[in-house]
Amino acid sequence: MRFVIVTGMSGAGKTTAMKTLEDAGYFCVDNLPIQLIKRFAEIAYDEQIQVDNVAISVDIRSGRALSQLNACLNYMKENGYQYEILFMECSDEKLVKRFKETRRNHPLSAKNGRIIDGIKKERELIGFIKDEADYIIDTTNLLVREFKSELDKIFVQNMEYGNFIITIMSFGFKYGIPRDSDIVQDVRFLPNPYYDEELRPLTGNDKVIQDYVMNCKEGPEFLDKFIDLVQFLIPNYIKEGKNQLVISIGCTGGKHRSVTIANEVYSRLQKSTYTVRIYHRDIGKDAVVKKL
Repeated sequence: MRFVIVTGMSGAGKTTAMKTLEDAGYFCVDNLPIQLIKRFAEIAYDEQIQVDNVAISVDIRSGRALSQLNACLNYMKENGYQYEILFMECSDEKLVKRFKETRRNHPLSAKNGRIIDGIKKERELIGFIKDEADYIIDTTNLLVREFKSELDKIFVQNMEYGNFIITIMSFGFKYGIPRDSDIVQDVRFLPNPYYDEELRPLTGNDKVIQDYVMNCKEGPEFLDKFIDLVQFLIPNYIKEGKNQLVISIGCTGGKHRSVTIANEVYSRLQKSTYTVRIYHRDIGKDAVVKKL
């Protein structure tokens, strides 16, 4: 039986996680009081109850009782009740945006307090749980379907999970550098298909463009060196406590060279144990601008 404790930042996706686990056949209990977790574990592990998998959510709504969680978890370990902790993480900026969009108050925000103050206070109070987490999913840049897919890999398909999400993003410099970038790489030194009128309407997702960009000495050589740098950085970022890495690859318009290189980087990093996703931010913007 899998006993999953779902926790993390308010607004980071705990509700979605619980609904997803419930759809996957887990018996779910939201906001279970800390004092009842011991008794719930005893019941769940009772062979006569015949429960396959359970998930409970524990978060800042528990108030002062949250400080009792460590003692509760120690009790479960001592009595052989195995459990896993899923921690939902998200950037402060994204959390503020989500609360404003839903017009909800943060649980720790005073009546006239600022959302960001509540978020910072919550981080202080639940930091100890994150340190004990088996899985950390940062939903800052995840679509709902991508988030559900990650949960499915861990709790349904039982796949190995590296607690680290890598986002490869292509972009056009003329539309601005992505604000959430950790690494920004300029590939405007590569041959530009834009100046070939037959190739101009195509994108880096088309093989003819990929061949045009990569069939030069600099393309493959740059790619090898860049991948080597990224593979060096990843374990060091993890060591410093990062849960995700956003690699932004830019060319002039974000349609040809950056898309090609982003696809190549994505293809190579997919072989790692980490979750890797790709996003072409500006791939269709020039067509929209021309139409206008």
